[in-house]
Amino acid sequence: MDAADLPPAHYAKVLADLSRINGLTLARRPTMGFLGRVRARGVEAGGIGAKPWRILDVGFGAGDMLLAIARWGDAHGVALDLVGVDLNPKSAPVAAARLGDRARLITGDYRDLAGQGWDIILSSLVTHHMDGGQRRDFLRFMEAEGTRGWLVNDLHRQRLPFAGYPLLASLALVDPIVRRDGQLSVGRSFRRAEWQATLADALSDTASQCRIFRSFPYRLCVERIR
Repeated sequence: MDAADLPPAHYAKVLADLSRINGLTLARRPTMGFLGRVRARGVEAGGIGAKPWRILDVGFGAGDMLLAIARWGDAHGVALDLVGVDLNPKSAPVAAARLGDRARLITGDYRDLAGQGWDIILSSLVTHHMDGGQRRDFLRFMEAEGTRGWLVNDLHRQRLPFAGYPLLASLALVDPIVRRDGQLSVGRSFRRAEWQATLADALSDTASQCRIFRSFPYRLCVERIR
């Protein structure tokens, strides 16, 4: 789906279909749960006030996660300053149509956004596209920059979702790119022991403070809450 020659209109359809699949597979649940836990920690510490949380969403795609986060903030009385960054220049127009002025969207590399006072850094379905070195660097970036915490929301590599995803995609009538790339994504995703090893390598001093957890149906996530 990130092919340079994919026309913008086709790319927009792919993102729309991927958003539908994410809705069917409850992709937003772990992110909303994480935000709730960060909020609870802040309430306990007396750290919830009028100052907006600066949240960076890495790989925003169609903007559906940012929109869900904005609605969560409205529902829970948490002021948010939302920023998304995505490498693909075709993502921003799609997400902007959905988000309006709820978030600032940047086309570029997340590493260029270091030192900008982030409270929370999030990603969804991004880390399985990275190689080992890129994941290590990404974890170190989040650990260094996310003053309240960070979340990796990704897939759990198991036989059932790998075999069953093509059926789900066919029933949902999604674009062939979404059918093909979705199964590849499951195959490239992670198991708990792999995340444990990655965290130990990337964050040797704080790996024990990170939590690896499953989220129904087939998400395997990593969170750090300060």
